[in-house]
Parts: sequence; C-alpha cells; structure tokens
Amino acid sequence: MIKRAYAPADEDDGYRILVDRLWPRGVSKEREHLDLWMKQIAPSTELRKAWSHDPNRIFEFAASYRRELDANPAVEELEQIIRDHPKVTLVYGARDPDVNHARLLRDYLEERMGSEA
Repeated sequence: MIKRAYAPADEDDGYRILVDRLWPRGVSKEREHLDLWMKQIAPSTELRKAWSHDPNRIFEFAASYRRELDANPAVEELEQIIRDHPKVTLVYGARDPDVNHARLLRDYLEERMGSEA
C-alpha cells in the first residue's frame, strides 16, 4: 500500500516507511507516525532532479528508477521488512497520487515478490 505523507496516519497502515530522500515539507515527525525512513530506497538526487515530476516523462523515469533499484541493496532489506510485517505502507510526499516514485516502487516490489508484497 502507498499513502501520501500529508494524509493522516491510520492503524490500518501497519508498518509505515517513508520512501523519500527528503523529508516532506510542513510535516511534523511526531504526526507522521513512521516506523522507518528509508532514504536509500528513493530515486537518486540526480534522477529526481532530471525527472522533475514531469508526468510526460514518467516512462523514462520509471525505466531509470528500475535500473537504480536493480542495483540497490536496500531493495533486499525492504523485501525482508515486508516479509516480517503483515501490512506495510510506503509513505511519500509527492503531490500527484498517480505520478510518483512510491507507486513505481510498489509495482517493482510486487513484481519481484509476487503475492508477498
């Protein structure tokens, strides 16, 4: 499951992981109720800046982000966390609920893990 950082935390979220490299603006750490901040799973700063959240470049960004994930040892750590918790929510700060890296990360993990994700 993915959820925007600006949406209220809920008990149904389970284990909450912020998957952004930067802390979401205007969000207090106390209100967010995060279990983990995994900066290292987010797109690299260079990739994020090159993409600039341009919806017209989402496919290009997705391919580049997947290549980064393929080489990222944090993916295995995240997969283990998913196996260890009955429910995990990937929390992100982007405005667009459809065009964001958390959605791509969720899809990537589902492909790798099958029904476990």
